Amino acid sequence: MTHRLDLAVAAKQAGYDVTIVTQISQYESLIRDSGLNLVPISMSRRSLNIFTELAFIFRLYRIYKRINPDVVHNVTFKPVIYGTLVARLLGVKKVVNALAGLGFLFRSATTKAKLLKALVRRVLYFLLNSPKCALILQNPDDFRAIQEIGVKRNLMHLIKGAGVNTHIFAPTIIESVTKSNADTTIESTTESITESSAETTDVSHDAAPVVLLATRMLWDKGVGEFVEAAKYSAEEGYNTRFVLVGKGDAENPNSISDAQLQQWHDDGVVEWWGKRSDMPQVLNQADIVCLPSNYGEGIPKVLIEAASCAKAIVTTDTPGCREIVSHGKNGLLVPVEQPKSLYAAIHSLVLDRELREQMGAAGRNMVQAQFSLETVVSQTLELYKY
Repeated sequence: MTHRLDLAVAAKQAGYDVTIVTQISQYESLIRDSGLNLVPISMSRRSLNIFTELAFIFRLYRIYKRINPDVVHNVTFKPVIYGTLVARLLGVKKVVNALAGLGFLFRSATTKAKLLKALVRRVLYFLLNSPKCALILQNPDDFRAIQEIGVKRNLMHLIKGAGVNTHIFAPTIIESVTKSNADTTIESTTESITESSAETTDVSHDAAPVVLLATRMLWDKGVGEFVEAAKYSAEEGYNTRFVLVGKGDAENPNSISDAQLQQWHDDGVVEWWGKRSDMPQVLNQADIVCLPSNYGEGIPKVLIEAASCAKAIVTTDTPGCREIVSHGKNGLLVPVEQPKSLYAAIHSLVLDRELREQMGAAGRNMVQAQFSLETVVSQTLELYKY
């Protein structure tokens, strides 16, 4: 929800009465403080229990009927399918759907995923081919994949990412992070990352370069390849800090356990800073931002934020990732699942500070021109018209 909060606030400022229907977790006060209406709802992203899913659809129906919206904006697969179905049953004037990447389902080769994918393709074809619907996709590869399903081209819109506030995500000079500050900002998912690991977050750009991977801790986000690259760097005797920021996802079968993350941290392979909410500050502690993903991204928000903070990027040559990185200009693209190639790319930037700074400046210019919050909000609000 935080990815779309700025959009919701902008819609309110544009004169819409905005209600957010979402799982609130720790963001309840943030949403309410933004002056938005909030209706909490619980949903299991990966449940296939027919009774659980029907119960959720019924709850959503009752919520939509009570609110009586003119426009519904659904985000991610299940809300897109269920929200569009309910909106059509209630005769909502305009439905805007956003798929931020096609993710695990469209990429997986397992028999179960193939069967489910075939079903989802048919459902999307049926639900999205309505003149009242507009579908937002973030990269050309996803656009083509959905078009192949049979969704009409005039109902599809390419909007690059969720937008980034370039005033908040801006390059700053951070000389150091003191132990006391680290103690107050690091949010570890285990009690064992305490004072001893907080001490390791003291950062100086005159010291070891920092390579940062900030994402959900999933194997298909390339965390394993990142750890292998860190091992190669240590074996070669280079003093480079490889840092993981984020936590696992209990509902995802590719989630990395806290125990494994903690083990890597304790062994000194990488530093694990846990989940962080102060991402502008975290990104500005990095020299290089890395995302060796094979996930099926839309356009990874962390890479847009990193570019906005003028950081050189190393990522994989995959849909979504290559939309934010122009190889050799603002970062480097590497093949998926090849840790040696990943290490070679990282290492080349570690050794060339001037090149990193040139790439960072190019990335900042790219974001301001194509990925700013103002651009994305303007394009999205245009789709709300009916």
